[in-house]
Amino acid sequence: MSTIPDASRTRVVLDTNPADTRDVLAEVNLGTAADVARAIERAERAYPAWRDTPAPQRGRILARAAEITRRRVDELARLLTREEGKTLSEARGEILRGVNLLEWYAGEGFRMGGKTRPSEMPTTLLLSLRQPLGVVAIITPWNFPWAEPVWKVAPALVAGNAVILKPASLTPLVAQRFAEVLAEAGLPEGVLILVVGSGAEVGDALVTDPRIRAVSFTGSCEIGGEVYARAARRLAKVTCEMGGKNAVVVMPDADLDLAAAGIAQGAFGSTGQRCTATSLCVVHREAARPLVDRVVDRARAIRVGSGLEEGTGMGPVVDARQLETILRYIELGRQEGARLVTGGRRLEGDGYDHGFFVEPTVFVDVGPAHRIAQEEIFGPVLSVIEVGSLEEALRVTNGVRYGLSASIYAGDANTIMRFVDAVEVGMVHVNSPTVGGEAQIPFGGIKWSGVGGREMAEEGLEFFTELKSVFFDYTGRPRTTNIY
Repeated sequence: MSTIPDASRTRVVLDTNPADTRDVLAEVNLGTAADVARAIERAERAYPAWRDTPAPQRGRILARAAEITRRRVDELARLLTREEGKTLSEARGEILRGVNLLEWYAGEGFRMGGKTRPSEMPTTLLLSLRQPLGVVAIITPWNFPWAEPVWKVAPALVAGNAVILKPASLTPLVAQRFAEVLAEAGLPEGVLILVVGSGAEVGDALVTDPRIRAVSFTGSCEIGGEVYARAARRLAKVTCEMGGKNAVVVMPDADLDLAAAGIAQGAFGSTGQRCTATSLCVVHREAARPLVDRVVDRARAIRVGSGLEEGTGMGPVVDARQLETILRYIELGRQEGARLVTGGRRLEGDGYDHGFFVEPTVFVDVGPAHRIAQEEIFGPVLSVIEVGSLEEALRVTNGVRYGLSASIYAGDANTIMRFVDAVEVGMVHVNSPTVGGEAQIPFGGIKWSGVGGREMAEEGLEFFTELKSVFFDYTGRPRTTNIY
């Protein structure tokens, strides 16, 4: 396992199942700033040989990791469910998403390159090269403990970098399994090192160390803004994927059954703990009543429980702190005057007492200025806002500070394309939920949702490279240079 071997043993946290805290998965040693320093030293020693490894060979290691993961998908999904809480089907989907990403970036080992361009000078070849940065830091959240490390680490590795990975302290075991898979696939020792610890110590040490050439972060806006400022201050490359307040717009000509199914999936899947989760339903008032009835029926039909149990439709939230945050927003929604039509309670008794369970929750009569319509809740809470036109729907959707994902359900092509053109987000879905992404297309947002670049696809790889321009005069004769 590619963890720092002499990490501090003075601080230990219990890694427990959020569906049943009596189920202790492990005692996890928390690292320190000194552990980060040692990890960077090891990564620096491993980097030159890895940089000199041909990119196709680096890609083949990722391809073998994809094969190993596919063989172990059920085992890994069960661990993910125990550690993070999502249902087994959701966990399995996340593991397979990681396989897709590994396969995509394995191929990038053969495709990575620059450009050639004609020169204004005779006998001169112009080309550009993409080269690795060195040692890079990756900081990932708890809500996708397998997919997030994969979609950051895989491009960093195939580009030729050495990586220090700080997974979330709530979900370190899944990340450790990923490191084990890569080691089994042939990744050399020291090229990927895990350091588990707090953001205040381990994260801060990674962000501020001048030997770290780039930082890729996913987490909250507040922390992401600080990461971006501190790393950029020393001129490191930085990308931050942060929060979302994602709206589904539903027009009167939409297929309401399709829309309700997508809204329920987006709002309550993964217990609403996704940056792309559907948090707002902005519906034309002509369709509001029948749509809300359909969504509420679906919410009430969801069976909440342990993700390991067959038939469970929604698992617990990740920990007591997150549960407290969700319940506080639900109470705030009531105080603001929104009407609670279903859910809103912590589930207790009958097998719920040792976990962090909350009902799928739907508010109506929500105003665009309400905090539950503006702030990221990160739980299974949907706020419904009624509007009278597409223009009003766009004002509401664009009126939040986030800009990650949005969706429209409509039949008219003109309406759809006007929305696609005008909505202020990084990703737009048409007649499908706000959630989801694919390895071959960029993932990310604008405004408060993201800064510094996109992830996945070629853009995800390019972040972990430097671009070098080459002017090759193959005659070697003196000539007049251009003005640059």
